[in-house]
Amino acid sequence: MDIISINENIAEIVADELVINSIEDGVDLIGNIYYQGFDSALIYEKNITPKFFDLSTKIAGEILQKFSNYRMRLAIVGDFSKYPSKSMSNFISESNQLGQINFVNSKLEAINVLSK
Repeated sequence: MDIISINENIAEIVADELVINSIEDGVDLIGNIYYQGFDSALIYEKNITPKFFDLSTKIAGEILQKFSNYRMRLAIVGDFSKYPSKSMSNFISESNQLGQINFVNSKLEAINVLSK
């Protein structure tokens, strides 16, 4: 895993493997990003366990709450249509409206959202 600076505030997480496989992985990632001085992060859906997108596991809720607690903005880049549950769709819509956590389709969209 590499953490690449897009600008002084946004970290891009680049990896070929899962970066977030558990709540602990998410907490470790937040600490790493925070320690390096970033206040926003961009991660790709392919680097997050599919269990994250099953809200019954509570992985998403726990991790995203930690991002909120640290006032760190997050953009998750991916194709979320493969998670057809109504609850996940509502979760994504609500998150995007609040703006702290954003589910977006492209890196450019992520940068635009996190730069606001």
